[in-house]
Amino acid sequence: MHFSFLAHLECSHCGETYDHLQPQAFCPSCNTPLLARYDLAAARAALDRDELRAAVRGMWRWHALLPVLDPANIVTLGEGDCPLLPLPRLGSALGMERLYVKDESSNPTGTFKARGLAAAVSKAVEVGKKRLIVPSAGNAGGALAAYAARAGLEAAIYLPDDSPDANIIEAGSYGAELHLVDGLISDCAALVRQRAESEPGWWDVSTFKEPYRVEGKKVMGYELAEAFDWTLPDVIVYPTGGGTGLVGMWKAFHELKELGWLKNEAMPRMVAVQAEGCAPVPRAFEQRAGTNQFWEGATTIASGLRVPKSFADRLIMQALYESNGTAIAVSDETLTEGAYDFATCEGIAACPEGGATLAALRVLVDQGWAKPHERVVLFNTGTALKYQ
Repeated sequence: MHFSFLAHLECSHCGETYDHLQPQAFCPSCNTPLLARYDLAAARAALDRDELRAAVRGMWRWHALLPVLDPANIVTLGEGDCPLLPLPRLGSALGMERLYVKDESSNPTGTFKARGLAAAVSKAVEVGKKRLIVPSAGNAGGALAAYAARAGLEAAIYLPDDSPDANIIEAGSYGAELHLVDGLISDCAALVRQRAESEPGWWDVSTFKEPYRVEGKKVMGYELAEAFDWTLPDVIVYPTGGGTGLVGMWKAFHELKELGWLKNEAMPRMVAVQAEGCAPVPRAFEQRAGTNQFWEGATTIASGLRVPKSFADRLIMQALYESNGTAIAVSDETLTEGAYDFATCEGIAACPEGGATLAALRVLVDQGWAKPHERVVLFNTGTALKYQ
């Protein structure tokens, strides 16, 4: 059996295909992300979904649906299979009968970024890249630094100089080359692009500027389906900066459907949550736009949400519209309250971005958009300790 059923890469806009055996970035014609496509017909014939439960726990038990062809190239620190926890007290307070959180704080480096960077660094090893460079709002930089160290690769990280201290210390502690930038992640991205173009050998692993980080993140969707006995929740509330996890899970749900692994075809309504000080997705959703406009003067204490415009904005909006979802902007005050309530009501040390999902759910419940009987999953994307 194939270790991976990866078939090719495909432009998410024009459909042009690209060779996955060569290093690829994004579609040069459309300037939009490439997505990994698998031979799902062959995978359906060869794979048994229930055997996956007997495999060694972690993200790579899904290797047949991930982009690494040779297991020798996998770079892992034990990422994946983070707990799905019921929230009985918060659910009772909100009148929600089946409320859960997917708590990603147990990943290596303390956030969900470990999933995406594990996939990207592993594929970098496979295609022979030795030097990796990334702009980051904070947590992705630390994750790249860790996985590059694990693989013996060079890493250069560009962070806003007002990133949480833990992110700055973390990136340097793994031996990465660290650059602090007076500006936002968009300013960091411009510097990364200039350097990658002017100095040979650097591979830019920015969000959606390469095809593989989203593949690591999509496994969160596989894990949800498995945890709910091959059904999907009614609503997923997700803190959205670059949108890799939201897009990745929506991709995963369609792959599961094509594999025939789902017991029914009901798909979740996807909710993108952003901060009021940086809310390009809710603004676009309100306008029923297909893309986002750059958000000027972005500001929020939730550094992972301080992304003025995602490179994958078209894919984010597509997932929201196709799923009959929505987009919500919450204040820094209410997302801070949400993180506090996670801790005091459920013992979960949620990051500010995780707190934003609880703040958003409160709005959705008040609006009657989220119903008491619905199965709702919030995402806590990292540990509060990264913000101390």
